[in-house]
Amino acid sequence: MTTPASPSRRSVLKGAALGAAAAAAGAGGLRPFDVEAAAAPARAGVFGYGVASGDPTADAVVIWTRATPPPARRGDPEATPGSGRGLPLRVRWEVARDRDFHHLVDRGTVVTSPTSDHTVKVDVRGLQPYTRYYYRFRARGETSPVGRTQTAPDERRETHALRFGLVSCSNYTGGYFGAYRALAFRDDLDFILHVGDYLYEYGNGEDRYGPAALVGERDSVPATETIDLQGYRLRHALHKADPDLRRAHRRHPWITIFDDHEVANNAWARGAENHTAGDEGAFLERRRQAFQAYLEWMPFRLPEQRHVPHRGTRFFKRFTYGSLADLSVLETRQNRSAQVNLAPYTTGGGGFIPTGLPATDAALADPDRHLLEPEQLAWLEDGTADRRRQWHLVANQVVLAPVRFPGAVLGAPAGTSLVNSDQWDGYQADQRRFLRHLAEQPHRNGDTVVLTGDIHSSWAMDLPVGEPAAGYRSAGVEFVCPSVTSDGFYELVRSSRPGPATATLATTRGLTTAVAAANPWVRYLDGVGHGYTLVDVTPDRVQADYHLTPDPTDDRPDPRIDPTVEPVHARSWQTLAGSRRVTAASGPVGDRSDHPAERRSRR
Repeated sequence: MTTPASPSRRSVLKGAALGAAAAAAGAGGLRPFDVEAAAAPARAGVFGYGVASGDPTADAVVIWTRATPPPARRGDPEATPGSGRGLPLRVRWEVARDRDFHHLVDRGTVVTSPTSDHTVKVDVRGLQPYTRYYYRFRARGETSPVGRTQTAPDERRETHALRFGLVSCSNYTGGYFGAYRALAFRDDLDFILHVGDYLYEYGNGEDRYGPAALVGERDSVPATETIDLQGYRLRHALHKADPDLRRAHRRHPWITIFDDHEVANNAWARGAENHTAGDEGAFLERRRQAFQAYLEWMPFRLPEQRHVPHRGTRFFKRFTYGSLADLSVLETRQNRSAQVNLAPYTTGGGGFIPTGLPATDAALADPDRHLLEPEQLAWLEDGTADRRRQWHLVANQVVLAPVRFPGAVLGAPAGTSLVNSDQWDGYQADQRRFLRHLAEQPHRNGDTVVLTGDIHSSWAMDLPVGEPAAGYRSAGVEFVCPSVTSDGFYELVRSSRPGPATATLATTRGLTTAVAAANPWVRYLDGVGHGYTLVDVTPDRVQADYHLTPDPTDDRPDPRIDPTVEPVHARSWQTLAGSRRVTAASGPVGDRSDHPAERRSRR
């Protein structure tokens, strides 16, 4: 994600990091989150990194763990993530209908080795739809924590409840993962949907990203930017070492897709804003290794590669939930065209640039530039025209709706209007084509709800077609979740205009009000809170409940650095079936209409 330029933030954090590091070295002792954080679980037994599950369908789910082998001989180094050490290890897995594993439904054995960084993934098939299961792994006389998962509510002639958590942008050095802890303790979710930036590639030096107060408490591992396979493996391990994230993985299946930071900021097909070819090697090799680590460390099922046209590796995929809904998961980095840049605003990798300049406007609207490869866009259009579903949900990395930022909000000359060229706004031919496609769909083909992350703030928007001055037609709606921890509008204001938190809060709210006023289809915009969005789908409506951290105060100007803080319900928005517009909801969702079965297997 590109955020507005903030020259002082990097320098302030660099100085703070150096000062904190010196203080820690003098004080001695072990910090709660020290430089060994990523490796520590490898020394806590075979299954120190916990368990996870993902990509649930009606009859299958992926289960995951890392099985760390003990040293072959006393005194040998541990097989820590990314080390390439350790002997192959035989791992047994079991799936049952009950927590005590009296009623097994499947079991098997796999062998893991340094080739996969000792990660284990099993695609368990032949399960029953909309059913809860428990799973575990065994090796070397040890048993993993028990994971809980469930298959999708996807049965013919049955309409089940569908509810999930929507998250993105979980920068480890940006704060504690209270959002994941809150989601872990919910008992009403079918899955957690993560739409990108599960981790960040930055290091602990000048490129450090996050509050200075957490230097020495939540540091990146490795300490430098991740540019190779070892680095990406360690960064994934660091996240799986976090107790809140590990708990959320153990309690719920996840559906995930990467965005840019899983590789490098503002990545495109052959480069990235945060990649220097001379110093950091070939970008495509870096990306290949980042993808490898992602597939090793995430409970991610690669979709079938042969039957749907695509370019490169096909990561985009679709899930179905009976006649109620489908979920199309997009991948918008691997094949996108380079972002439009305009010096001195941006020089590489896109960002906020002014409109109204003939050359820039022509480049933004160039039909030969693409966010999705044309084959994926055709697949998306086909899915959102499917009359078999009431709702077409689209998991999307960067904001689809057109957004014009008043120049004064971003420190540009008054009267200018800026767009973020890393969003769909930077690929306006694709943007207009897809919005027109949605607007042209008859109501019998259902309604589309786009679910987005990336921008570190909470939005609820109509998807406009037509010129605002003449009134717009709404083709669907877009709900954008806040970041888990990454800097939002409030942090950017605070870094550029130091002062009391109450003053910063007021300034931030004034700026976001100005952004919403400039874009009449924006019904809700909060640039302060962090957390998650709860999405609830019924035949009559899709509702988004925004759960946000409390407002900063002068006594607690940054709630992210408090490990006890969790997000709470803040606002609710919805779209009614057939309306294709956002309206306010009366309050948060209540109990589910039904629950996944607790029935025994027929095996």
